[in-house]
Amino acid sequence: MSRPLYINDFAFHCILGGDKTSVLEKLKNGERGDFMVYDVAGVMRPAATIDPETLPAVDSPKYDNRVNRLSQAALSQMESSIHKAIEKFGPDRIGIFIGSCDNGSETSLNALRTFRETGAYPEGYVLDYQAADFPARFIAERYGITGMLSVHSTACASSASAFVSARNNIYAGNCDAAIVGGVDIASRSVILGFASLEAMSDKPTNPFSANRTGLTLGDAAVFFLVTREDFPDLQAEGVQGLKALGFGESADADHITAPRADGEGAYLAMKAALEDAGLDAASIGYVNLHGTGTRLNDAMEARAVNRLFGESVPASSTKALTGHTLGAAGGLEAAFCCLALQNGVLPAHLFDGCEDPELPKVRLVKPGEACAAGCPLRYCISNSFAFGGCNVSLIIAKEQ
Repeated sequence: MSRPLYINDFAFHCILGGDKTSVLEKLKNGERGDFMVYDVAGVMRPAATIDPETLPAVDSPKYDNRVNRLSQAALSQMESSIHKAIEKFGPDRIGIFIGSCDNGSETSLNALRTFRETGAYPEGYVLDYQAADFPARFIAERYGITGMLSVHSTACASSASAFVSARNNIYAGNCDAAIVGGVDIASRSVILGFASLEAMSDKPTNPFSANRTGLTLGDAAVFFLVTREDFPDLQAEGVQGLKALGFGESADADHITAPRADGEGAYLAMKAALEDAGLDAASIGYVNLHGTGTRLNDAMEARAVNRLFGESVPASSTKALTGHTLGAAGGLEAAFCCLALQNGVLPAHLFDGCEDPELPKVRLVKPGEACAAGCPLRYCISNSFAFGGCNVSLIIAKEQ
């Protein structure tokens, strides 16, 4: 039996912006955000980071860091829906489920720099800023929410994992509605970490190309307001009919960072999502690829997608436009699927056009490409395949 989550509202902020209309145009035409370049041990690396000075400060000094400023930029777009849900269900019946990988290392490193220079930490600084639940507590305090709070740190599947957790807890009766999503920043510590793994490209990521050389990191925050039932009085304008319909998970347990090379884990996650939604592979009209631009990840995903969907289903990796937003990526790309379904638009696959002949064929969406005539877009699948073989696939649907 299908157990969908109705999407009452959603909002995001990333390098492409936060305005849905303008972001949709950039997705359709394959327009990349303005990536900044960082010096990593003498090697220049691009990242899709947002200037923190463009983000309004958080009212509470306790919570004012770059992660929470980014969350605030997204949440402010859907505050009306959040307040309606709190009024309808009560603050103790709203759950918060988010994914995040690097919550406060930047704040702590800045505090350490101040300590080394002055002999004292900045006023008010506590190590608690780096706690895994810090961005979720910010949301709870901002809205006076006292319901359950859950934070997932399953690498780049984190916010997709949060979606699964939200569904399970809502259907278990632990909450009536949930704010679900993710937030992450490409802090210097994260950039250094991925550079040390030799996973970062020295130019913007080039997913599924024969010339791909690695990923590009990015900043993002994304949130959804979801419920078990359809509540028209909660739904923001234009969001009617959207729901998260299928949820699939698998675990490779094959390597601490590399995915299982044959794509079996990715295949099983997508297959489980289809079974959960009661759909067959032919129902899917668009695949949002995990598509990091690393040699191993793209190769295994091509095998899995081709095995399940063949060569005909339109697919793209939007990470070439936004950077890899880590813990926020699963949620951000699910939001892009929502935009695609609302507007009948296929997000473009931006790369150098040089397909890898060693990979099974995947039909990559060209910039400006329209949906097939007479074939409305109804179901999208969004893939998140993380370190350690944590694989999550979400099916987003729109009722016709």
